[in-house]
Amino acid sequence: MGAFSDFFGKLRHSRSGNATLLVALGAPALIGAGGFAIDTAQWYMWKRELQHSVDQAAYAGAWALAREESEDTWSTRALQEFDANISKTSDFVSEPSVSVQDYAGGSANSVVVSATASKLLPFSSFLTGSAATVRATAQASFAEGLNYNACLISLTDEGTGTSIGGNATVRAQCGLAALSCDENAIVIDGSANVSTDSIAACGTVDVPDENEDVTAEGVRGLEDIYAELEPPTNDTNRTYKCTGKGKNAQASLLPGTYAGLVVSCTTVLASGIYVIDGGTLDLAANYNVTGSGIMFVLKNGATMHFGGNGNSNSIRLTPMSASDFLGTPYADQADQLSDILVFEHRDNSVPNPGHTFNGNSDSLIEGLIYLPSSNLRVLGTADVSAQCLQLSAYTIEILGNAMLETLCPTNEATSVGSALAGVKLVR
Repeated sequence: MGAFSDFFGKLRHSRSGNATLLVALGAPALIGAGGFAIDTAQWYMWKRELQHSVDQAAYAGAWALAREESEDTWSTRALQEFDANISKTSDFVSEPSVSVQDYAGGSANSVVVSATASKLLPFSSFLTGSAATVRATAQASFAEGLNYNACLISLTDEGTGTSIGGNATVRAQCGLAALSCDENAIVIDGSANVSTDSIAACGTVDVPDENEDVTAEGVRGLEDIYAELEPPTNDTNRTYKCTGKGKNAQASLLPGTYAGLVVSCTTVLASGIYVIDGGTLDLAANYNVTGSGIMFVLKNGATMHFGGNGNSNSIRLTPMSASDFLGTPYADQADQLSDILVFEHRDNSVPNPGHTFNGNSDSLIEGLIYLPSSNLRVLGTADVSAQCLQLSAYTIEILGNAMLETLCPTNEATSVGSALAGVKLVR
């Protein structure tokens, strides 16, 4: 009995088996934690792939709806993008749900895509008796790209393109546009009076409160639609000459190339192309000028000066129409060249102040004045009105007491391209 008593006494005080006992007792928890960690890694991988797939599907559906040419295929585009991004869960993922929903007060302006993936996993299914399921949802809102027209367009892609200040008055419902993507691409001083239906700029604008409702900033996709169009020419050499004396003096001009054309008597221009090679196209003197179906082409540093310095001369100019180019080397470009009154070569390199409308000119000028390499200034007390006058210049300044009015309808103004559609992931 003493031996047994000694043995159990020693066993009672022995600690050599504690670790084994604790391991045995904790093994289920340890194995369960390891299994849960493995299953969690699986869930995370599924979730990441599934979320990426619905994100891309929502983007694809929204982009399709934002474009007129693909809006009928938005659901197919979304499903194609979903299938293209599913890999690890492709065998047990559900058919995605794709729908159009309202977002942020809009109507049918977002695409929502959701999907689930379910599969039995060794450890979690042992504990729960069911498959593990992950869910993912994505929502992408979209805004269609807008088409913009304008009759006052600044073409520089940097800095301030259009500046209207002083007591200038501009009435151009057909719109203003600036291709510059910098700050203050268009600046309208508070003292100026601008009436228009649209102001669009790639960059930001600084305009009075009354113009803010028609202003769009950060418009990507604006362009110069004439950027690839080459100006026509007429190589017949001509000179300007007045005949008669005093108030009866008159010049009757024919199309061709002029070293300069400075009006010094009542002048009538026959229909056609007038190339001003390096000199000045100056219609500012106190003489009436009339021309129907004409185009002025400026090159080699030629400058343009319309108006008069306090004079009351009358300028009546209308551009060539498409039919005027038939039978000429430019017949294939007739539609593009029609309605351009002044066409400047892109390497004309006229320094500032460049070209001007100036003074009290009783003018009726129609068509597009296209000056892609120079600044155009409308100054002093210029009073220029027209049914459809359009100005496109590298930069435009309208200052002083200038009054510029064009009644050109918006749908007849120059296209400046379409703003890119906007799509963003919102959930």
